Amino acid sequence: MESVHSAEGPPPGVPAVVITRVAERQWHAVEDDRVVGRGDASPRPDGRIFLSIDSWHGAVFDALADAMLAELPTPLYTVVDEADLESTSSWARAGFTTRRREWEYVVPTDPRVTGLDSVLPPPDVTIVAAGEAAEGPLRTLDREIRDEVEATVGWQAMPAEVFRPDRGTVLDPSKYAVAARSDRYVGLVRLAMVTRQPRIGLIAVQADRHRRGIARALLAHVLGSLHRSGSKRHRRK
Repeated sequence: MESVHSAEGPPPGVPAVVITRVAERQWHAVEDDRVVGRGDASPRPDGRIFLSIDSWHGAVFDALADAMLAELPTPLYTVVDEADLESTSSWARAGFTTRRREWEYVVPTDPRVTGLDSVLPPPDVTIVAAGEAAEGPLRTLDREIRDEVEATVGWQAMPAEVFRPDRGTVLDPSKYAVAARSDRYVGLVRLAMVTRQPRIGLIAVQADRHRRGIARALLAHVLGSLHRSGSKRHRRK
């Protein structure tokens, strides 16, 4: 969901709470010396700012949202479960509208289950494990893939977070496995090692190398590596 609107004053019936910005990206709602709500603004690698609000009462949520929207630059974003009608309604009251829908899948990592145990990359391509990619060629590939997407649907229409050197973010090679030819990198997969379930955030191959099985080989490599390390499932967008 996305908001491009400025917040108005709190509606009637808001409890006597004091909203305080306690850090650069954090807000607290305090009532009778108790914290009754928290708000957080998290910048993503692509520069977009995502909000989250934790409160038990709708009026406190509204007060936090008003304060955060008044102090942050727009556009702003949040992620909600569409089945959570209360949360969806709360963000709608703050002026957010649905921008896109995403699906997350939990998939097994065992190659005997995925059917990827015999998958190999093309003869002229080698898979480089996460943490072993050279930063220079990885930056070049990231920039080339980003330019390809921007020339078509545009990154703003994509769910994946992307490296943006113009916004001070850092490309971390430890999160990327890559497909390499002798002269350059041609594909990548980004893996976030979250505590409960690792997550694949992006698989991308250069346009001129599509339909050669490179993405499938990257996926087989990552899932196989996770399985060998003891992870039975992972999340994929």
